[in-house]
Amino acid sequence: MESQNEMDYIRRILDGETALFSSILARYSRPIHSMIYRIVPCREDAEELTQDTFLKAFRKLGTYKGDSSFSTWLYRIAYNTAISATRKKKYEFPLLDENLICNMSDEAVDAILGNEDEDLMQQMEKAIELLDVEDKALLTLYYTEERSVSEISSILQLKPDNIKVKLYRVRKKICSLVNSKGYGSR
Repeated sequence: MESQNEMDYIRRILDGETALFSSILARYSRPIHSMIYRIVPCREDAEELTQDTFLKAFRKLGTYKGDSSFSTWLYRIAYNTAISATRKKKYEFPLLDENLICNMSDEAVDAILGNEDEDLMQQMEKAIELLDVEDKALLTLYYTEERSVSEISSILQLKPDNIKVKLYRVRKKICSLVNSKGYGSR
């Protein structure tokens, strides 16, 4: 669905053709659910939050002004919904030693993240599960959903430079977690 086509659908939905919202659901439900599931570690919660996201989007559709792409607007709703839910449930995440993160060289990060060893890849997945929700969302948007830095900036409502710094730091966090488990020394 192209952006112009989406605007036409939105206009028609707002004019009463609410059944057209199903095409928006069909296009975005899988990627939205994927992002939420990366943030919220419970499948049932992720499914419920995905439904909440689309319900909110449907109710707020009249507020969409087209300042950003529709997908950016929808991802922002999904992100805020998921983050709010995690704050309510008070998920706990391990504290990382900031000195370990800061002292990790870029070469060490590249060596770990560039390694395609199966065991190491599994350990990176486990490390990602230990990250806080904002970091998981950032990784999902950038690496899984392949969103640009500027689009992520709009979704998370942060400056592009902040997004770049956060991506840099989260890569180091993953490597610190892998190293702390002893898997980075292969």
